Amino acid sequence: MADRDLPAEAVDEAERLTRRARQAVDDAEAAAYREDRDALLADHGYEARVREDEDGAVLALYPSDWVEDGTVRPDRIDDLDRGVERPLEGTGDPDDWEDIEAHNAELADRVGREHGGIHGANARALADFMSNHYARRIETASAAELAEFLSEYYPRNAWPSEEQRAVVERSIRLAFEAAGKRPPTGWRRPDP
Repeated sequence: MADRDLPAEAVDEAERLTRRARQAVDDAEAAAYREDRDALLADHGYEARVREDEDGAVLALYPSDWVEDGTVRPDRIDDLDRGVERPLEGTGDPDDWEDIEAHNAELADRVGREHGGIHGANARALADFMSNHYARRIETASAAELAEFLSEYYPRNAWPSEEQRAVVERSIRLAFEAAGKRPPTGWRRPDP
């Protein structure tokens, strides 16, 4: 499904809020993320559902006029291209890789310009990881993906200096801040 009627920024934010709700350890926090998502989508005349299929959870965004009593009514679907689906597990769409890589590279460059080369190098490593391994924007990284970055990818592929290793958590926060987001709750640097 294409996101013709729903702006790409709204789709990205709905996906981010849904991921945050799924990762939240507190029920009230999860509910708050879902409420924010639902309010955002309502402004555009859309509703969200999360469904499970053989590849995992999928966020489905439907025009509100397709839905009656919480159920999508097939007789109300006028154009399938108005719906949007985003996988919530695994990788993003590899066809979008160039746009994703450009976005992630810009965030890393911004971190380097504003906070120095050490943070910039760490942000670039995170950009490479999210672009190449998940085909997704940095700010959509889950706590588990950040833990994978820190424990697996970073030491083996970034060849960080002692200085870089000492500030990598701060660098990750700066990369999220450059995107106007906060990292997901529950991630932390693994013990050495």
